[in-house]
Amino acid sequence: QVQLVESGGGSVQAGGSLRLSCRASGRAFSTFTMAWFRQGPGKDREFVAAKRWGGGASFYAESVKDRFTISRENPRSAVDLQMNSLKPDDTAVYYCAAGRGSVTVFANQEYEYWGQGTQVTVSS
Repeated sequence: QVQLVESGGGSVQAGGSLRLSCRASGRAFSTFTMAWFRQGPGKDREFVAAKRWGGGASFYAESVKDRFTISRENPRSAVDLQMNSLKPDDTAVYYCAAGRGSVTVFANQEYEYWGQGTQVTVSS
């Protein structure tokens, strides 16, 4: 069993930055693909970024590429999302997710574990 707890959400003006963190409890964190998804008002949940187990390849949605950076620290069982140049369209609840092995990174149904979400609000 893996439990995920997000932190770091908040309100910021357009152009600002926020850093989200996700801490995992449970064993074998290093073998999971870790990801961030988000769900904006009236929208479906969408993929934001992912990082393979063992500190491998990183993946980003086109809408956040070059603005967001995902990183993970296996000893701390943590995965962070640095968000720069934020836009009002980035307003959403952001969720941390964990999936065993090499999941299809953008497919939310392949992730077994989810955090409770943290709100990010970007004002214009």
